[in-house]
Amino acid sequence: MMVLTSPPKPPRSADPYRVMLVDDSAVIRGLFSRSLETDPEVQVVASVGDGQMAVNTLAKDKGKIEVIVLDIEMPRMDGLAALPELLKIDPDVPVVMASTLTARNADISLKALALGAKDYIPKPSSMRELSAAETFKRELLEKVKTLAAARRRKTGGAAPARPRFTADRSAAATAPRPAAPVAKPASPPIDLRPAGRRPPQVLCIGSSTGGPQALFKLLGALPKTLRLPILLTQHMPATFTSILADHITRSTGWTCVEATDGMPVQSGRVHLAPGDFHMLAERSGASVVLRLNKGAPENFCRPAVDPMLRSVIEAWGGQALTVILTGMGHDGQKGSEALVNAGGTVIAQDEASSVVWGMPGAVARAGVCTAVLPLDQIAPWIDRQTARWAA
Repeated sequence: MMVLTSPPKPPRSADPYRVMLVDDSAVIRGLFSRSLETDPEVQVVASVGDGQMAVNTLAKDKGKIEVIVLDIEMPRMDGLAALPELLKIDPDVPVVMASTLTARNADISLKALALGAKDYIPKPSSMRELSAAETFKRELLEKVKTLAAARRRKTGGAAPARPRFTADRSAAATAPRPAAPVAKPASPPIDLRPAGRRPPQVLCIGSSTGGPQALFKLLGALPKTLRLPILLTQHMPATFTSILADHITRSTGWTCVEATDGMPVQSGRVHLAPGDFHMLAERSGASVVLRLNKGAPENFCRPAVDPMLRSVIEAWGGQALTVILTGMGHDGQKGSEALVNAGGTVIAQDEASSVVWGMPGAVARAGVCTAVLPLDQIAPWIDRQTARWAA
């Protein structure tokens, strides 16, 4: 009789990234755990069913848990109630909010980001979808590893060491010792370039992980005397973007609208790319309108920053100022390179103030930035620079 067995787990890395899962469904926690532990650099060290259990576990194991994936809807203590209690225990622990894709949960997720959560991930709406959702599993693993790695870099910790193998592929006999903390390496110098000579006709913003919090701060500080249209691409799914537009309008004083196909671009207004659509600018006589399409994802993203920037070059001839904010990956790098070659200007958020220095780090290291700044210095820089262009 043939006996079917599950494939063996990959040998665990020394000192893997340590994760706590919080969800009232044991089945969901099991699926999350199996998805994460396909990577030997990740280990689920705690799996609990409600917010109070998560608080108790973190209090007992403070410092041992490096990332928390936190469900929103749970009995006894839900995710939104648990979040501030978790951050009281460990203010630096990255929390990823997980929820089904509803308008209510999107609104709660954005409130959680304002309270200190680092990111969010929409869960598939059914068990069948969850079991088959390879994109979701990839995104969950990417977010967990990126946030855990960023935490270790900031504390001087080492990345997980890869397991070594004996001839029979067993890692047990020759497993490496846990890596000792190491000093954070000095960042290589960033080459800056002068600002474009021609004054911009549009302000473009690209952001991802940590973006909503950064956008609230940047747009809230940006002077309303800036009479440029603002085009914004934030990596975010459908449903979430309409809620984000409302939050930006309420919290910053800027009118933010979710873009529609054919919408005219207006000065003094923030135009937000809707989830699951690329947003492009298109010249129409003397005016510019927005076009939406479902072209292939770029950098695993739709909406993506790169296609927006390419279209801006066509619509305004490179007379654009672009800000790349916190986010994982490198979306926006190629578009920024093309923009500065067309005469535009690019600035980026610095590493210390970013949740993840992926996107801004990519453009900074590419040598296309005029400035790399802490988040709270970006709005004043824009104000000063636009005054210089106007003089």
